[in-house]
Amino acid sequence: MDRLRTALQMYKEQHGRNGASSSYGRTSRHSSPAPIVYTQTKSMDIPASVLRHRRVMAAYDKGPFVDAFKILRTQVMRRLRENSWNVVGVTSPGYREGKTLIAVNLAVSLAMEVTQTVLLVDANLRSPSIHEAFGLSDCPGLADFLLDDTPVENLLIHPGIGRFILLPGGRSIPNSTEVLTSPKMLALVEEFKHRYPSRIVIFDLPPLLHTADVLAFSPYTDALLLVVEEGKTTDEELRRSLLLVKESRPILGTVLNKAGKMAATPASMRKLLEQ
Repeated sequence: MDRLRTALQMYKEQHGRNGASSSYGRTSRHSSPAPIVYTQTKSMDIPASVLRHRRVMAAYDKGPFVDAFKILRTQVMRRLRENSWNVVGVTSPGYREGKTLIAVNLAVSLAMEVTQTVLLVDANLRSPSIHEAFGLSDCPGLADFLLDDTPVENLLIHPGIGRFILLPGGRSIPNSTEVLTSPKMLALVEEFKHRYPSRIVIFDLPPLLHTADVLAFSPYTDALLLVVEEGKTTDEELRRSLLLVKESRPILGTVLNKAGKMAATPASMRKLLEQ
């Protein structure tokens, strides 16, 4: 935390106290979210067919797929409220284990409630892909704010879903670890975390075992959600992942993705998830 405070002070001294997103209004810490009128945020009407094709739950009225994410939402919200948390990082041990789809649908599910707003940030800066879940082509995003000083309010997108806002990743950048821990990024995280007391911020992060990004950035989240894939993620990969992050941030929970039934989860995996 000393490093965070030092970085924030350096950034404020260099750039003033207006903050990265000073156009956002403030609300009382005890008030419920007011009806949202998006002015500077770009609003888009994403067709339901596009969302359905990419398996975004907002395109489904009911079914096991929707129920699964509502259950996940309930579990996540209980942990967040118990600990007064509102910033969550979503990661996985390896590639293509479904973490981005989980992050998208968790954020969308949370935003369907009227008690909070949700901001989903694509922080997988080496391979940003959240925009693809909404059928968007390459678009500016977080990298453009961090490297080109594009105002963040010009990068936010409301895809016509509940109280949900998206900040794409923008272009791919190779030095993602250094950028994610820059004073400018840390100031943005603090701005996102504290500007609205009723807002939940979800960061889609890179795979844990393949870059240093998660270990470097996780201290600036409240907790991490770990996504594993049945039949792909090994016990050893899960064990290594838990050992890596246990000293930096709490594990909010573990999502077993692509599982037919929880009863079919291998006994060894169940044991690891219970630890």
